[in-house]
Amino acid sequence: MEIVQRIEQMEKIGEELMIVLENVPYYMTHWNMAFQTLFLLLSLVHDVLEWLDKQDCRMAARLRYWRDIIFSGLVVPFTLFVSSMFWCVYAVDRELVFPRAYDDVVPWWFNHCVHTNISVVVLIETLLQARRRPRDFKTEIIAVTVVDVAYAVVYYAIYYFTHRWLYKVFGVMTWWQVCLYQLLIWGSSYLFYFLQFPINRLIHGDVEETDNAATGQVTEQVMNGTKEMNEDKTDTDSKPSSLSKNSWSLKYRSNGSKIENSHL
Repeated sequence: MEIVQRIEQMEKIGEELMIVLENVPYYMTHWNMAFQTLFLLLSLVHDVLEWLDKQDCRMAARLRYWRDIIFSGLVVPFTLFVSSMFWCVYAVDRELVFPRAYDDVVPWWFNHCVHTNISVVVLIETLLQARRRPRDFKTEIIAVTVVDVAYAVVYYAIYYFTHRWLYKVFGVMTWWQVCLYQLLIWGSSYLFYFLQFPINRLIHGDVEETDNAATGQVTEQVMNGTKEMNEDKTDTDSKPSSLSKNSWSLKYRSNGSKIENSHL
């Protein structure tokens, strides 16, 4: 009898896993993986240009622009959305997002790789690279909105054509609860987007960055935080810093060469 139950359980798990595999392209986890992959690819190409001393060229400037747009407008809000939503629902009822039956097939570390460690990438990038303000606020907001709406269309369309929710959590809700949950989904993505900039300023200080896309030159201006204007005051605060304008890779290379050339 136990053997029969075990076989039936395995067949049920197999059916659920097949449904998951069929819907792989539609899960936000995989959309977010694509966003992170694209961001890391742009970052890699830009770092190669820096190490070749071509960080001031037009191509490098455009790479910086789109790298920051993708990170702030896609990677941050949807990475934090995936991690927070998954683990919040998991804490309430894990059967709605990651049934216990999956434990026999999917190892625990894989679950953390796709739902926990993705936020570590965002944390490391935030510590390494200063993005105190939006690179292009309008474009980033449009990116968040497009993905929010497109993703809603996807899982509502799946329900309309298959009468099966992409996420089980929708299946235990009434329609008015689904509407409230939908507003929570959209609101959280915008919350995470706007939250990243004050956090970044806490880490890197309140400095305004401008990047000339034509020349690739980066200028940083320290914000005094006061409205007092003194005619006798020098312009030292408005002059760009040769160290602050470099990204972390250039700073590392510069500091490394100094250490190698020292007599210590």
